[in-house]
Order: sequence, then C-alpha cells, then structure tokens
Amino acid sequence: MRARPALFVGLLALIAVCAPAVAGAGAEDRVVIPAGEFRPVIAPGPTERTVRLESFELDREPVTNLAFRAFVATHPQWRRDRVASLLADEHYLARWAGPLDSGGTATDDQPVTDVSWYAARAYCEAEGARLPTWYEWEYAAAADEHRPDARADPAWRARILAWYSRSAKDPLPVIGTTPANVYGVRDLHGLVWEWVEDFASLMMSGDSRTQGDPDKLEFCGAGALSAEVRDDYAVLMRVALLSSLEARYTTSSLGFRCAATPKRAP
Repeated sequence: MRARPALFVGLLALIAVCAPAVAGAGAEDRVVIPAGEFRPVIAPGPTERTVRLESFELDREPVTNLAFRAFVATHPQWRRDRVASLLADEHYLARWAGPLDSGGTATDDQPVTDVSWYAARAYCEAEGARLPTWYEWEYAAAADEHRPDARADPAWRARILAWYSRSAKDPLPVIGTTPANVYGVRDLHGLVWEWVEDFASLMMSGDSRTQGDPDKLEFCGAGALSAEVRDDYAVLMRVALLSSLEARYTTSSLGFRCAATPKRAP
C-alpha cells in the first residue's frame, strides 16, 4: 500500500474522534460472507495468485440518502456547508437540496453519492463498522444469484458491462432493484461504483515492461499489481476508477457500503 503522509494519518485520527453512533444500516442489515480462497484479477504479489479471505460482514445494500442524512444530522462536521475542504471537494453532496435536505435530485431510497472516502469512512466508523477492503468487495461482487464466483460466465460479464455503458446522466435507480447474489447482497453491480478502504493501494499497469520493477513494487507495497485476467474489463474499469481518485474526491456515481469483522468469542 502507498505510504500515507503525516497529514493523511492526522486527518484519519481527526474524523474518528468521539463520534456517537447513528441510526443507519446496523449489524442486522449485514450478511456474513464466508471465508475462502480468492483469485483476484490483480495479482497480490509477484509469486502470489490467490488470497485467503477470512469471514466478514457486508451491508446488504449501499448506504442510502436517508441513512446518510441521519448521519450528518448527528455529525454536523459532515454537513456540506461545514465539511473541511481537506476532507471533501466542492461537489460533496451536490445532489442534495440543502445541508440537511436530501431532496433535490436525490431521493431517500437512492444510494448516497457525491461522498468522499473520508466521509464514507466516518459514516462506517459511526456504525461500528468500516469500509470493505478491495479484495473483500471483489470477492463478494464475484457472486451472482446462484454461484459464489460467476466471473467465467460471459453472459455475467456482459450484464455488468451493459450497466457500465449506461449514461451517468440517467437518474439513479433505487436500492434493491437488482437480484440478491448467493450471499444475500444486492446492488454490488447496477447502481453505483463504491469506495473501498484501501483504494489508494491500487496501481495497475498493463505494460509488461514494468513487471518486476523494484521501485514500483516498493512504492505499491502490494506485490506485482498487473492485470492477471486481461479480458475481465468490468473489474479493470473498477480498478482504473478507484486508482484515479483521491480521498477527498466525490462523484455523482460513487457511493459506498460498510463492512465489519465478526466478533470472536472470548
């Protein structure tokens, strides 16, 4: 993962200070994703091709405007008229009618968008949760309605790419309009792109001349980040988007959901 500067670390500490819980998704609206081996499109290291994921919990659906409005009401530092410019750009919550009004061009049951990584992370922390890692998100998103890994199915890939080709100017669908996958998770595809905790660690090169570059590997700290399956365009598009972002950026097609590590019995 890229080394984070002192300012970045300081901001993380700032946004985590003494935040009361909010009424959002809650643990009852998360599902348990079982542990397993996962072969990601981006190799985790020069000699590694699979990762072992422990069991984790994931929100059934993306965070909605309604839930995020409840969050900013109890965490006024995240209102769009008060948020620090270091934590969100000028388009933060731009679709809302006002700082505490998620009307305008947004509806309560649509996924919240125009949120920065900092804001998404703060919301999840207030829920006693966290953002999913990239591996966790992709592991859950590889499932369709019947299979835990549908990525080899050309029809499945085509269905996802058809969504990516939809105009960003179209109104966002409401949550819950796509079928739940085999784990019971909805809308990983078909609504919005989603933040992940370690988005800043993603750096991909399709040029074989950069493979094994020791400076690149030291900088990334995540092994040989090169395309492992070059025809899985949907995943590569997600990597390209996330790797182009900064933590304060927002877009009208980028939302999030929360994850959690199951509590272990003492």
